[in-house]
Amino acid sequence: MTTSHTALSVDIGGTNIRFGLLEQGQPCPAHIQSYPIDHFPDLAAVMRQYLDSIPGHAVSEACIDVATPVTGDRIKLTNHGWNFSITETRRQFGFQRLKVINDFTALALSLPLLEPRELIRIGGGEPDPDGNIALLGAGTGLGVSGLVRTSDGDYPVSGEGGHVTLGARNARELAIFQAFWDKYGHMSAERLLSGTGLGEFYQAICHLDGQPVEALTPAEISVRALDGSCPRCLEVMNLFCEWLGIMASNLVLTLWATGGVYIGGGIIPKLGDFFLNSGFRSALETKGRFRSQLRSVPAYVIMADQPALRGAARALHPNYEKLGLTRRA
Repeated sequence: MTTSHTALSVDIGGTNIRFGLLEQGQPCPAHIQSYPIDHFPDLAAVMRQYLDSIPGHAVSEACIDVATPVTGDRIKLTNHGWNFSITETRRQFGFQRLKVINDFTALALSLPLLEPRELIRIGGGEPDPDGNIALLGAGTGLGVSGLVRTSDGDYPVSGEGGHVTLGARNARELAIFQAFWDKYGHMSAERLLSGTGLGEFYQAICHLDGQPVEALTPAEISVRALDGSCPRCLEVMNLFCEWLGIMASNLVLTLWATGGVYIGGGIIPKLGDFFLNSGFRSALETKGRFRSQLRSVPAYVIMADQPALRGAARALHPNYEKLGLTRRA
């Protein structure tokens, strides 16, 4: 059997792990497979299963993106119990090089690789081709990143902007947010703008309205909002879209992202026309003296299949040597 030397690209979210192989000379990973991380005890078990499913490939290097800060050799996911050592994982699988970066850093790196058909535009003018780009997205958690333009090309921002503090705009929001302050001592953006947060937000609204709380999954909350069958679910999702717009505008101003703001994650693409017709765009533009600047910034919903795998593969380029943490043989 012919053996081809390839790079392994891995995207670990709070719910699923995805793998792809980057063949020499190819721009995007192939042999893509996805697995629920709850079905495996650790990273090594699922990685071994994937590699065993693709015989004939000699993987010499890999990049793993993770839904957590990358601050040391021991990686622990923010919204799951998995943890692993970069050094031990490299040795276990015999990689010559193993790089680990944040998952939204990987997604940011994928943005220049996306085609127009993989995006849905929501308002704004034409993007500044030399302008910075903002990125955020809601899935199991809330990811935030961006691309900064430099003389050597674009470079991704690595941070944990999903945990910034939200501030209520009116009495209703203040009452809702108070429930989170009482429980956590902090009202972070991720408490609302994530799959894990939607359930708690729904419960808070039910308690405020004196209504019974049903055991609804985030998907069920979204469905009931979209079909209009539950006014509390509808309020949750309306606030979700508006606050995503507020977070997007804050990020655009912070990065001065005249190149546009991109919306990733697993939740928004499933909302379809509900999101397109929501208060997202209005909330994005409501910034007082900077309204005209925000009005000109285009927003895009990422509809691409597994874009973070492309970004993780791109992170192996020498331009991104100092990105994340790297262990070598």
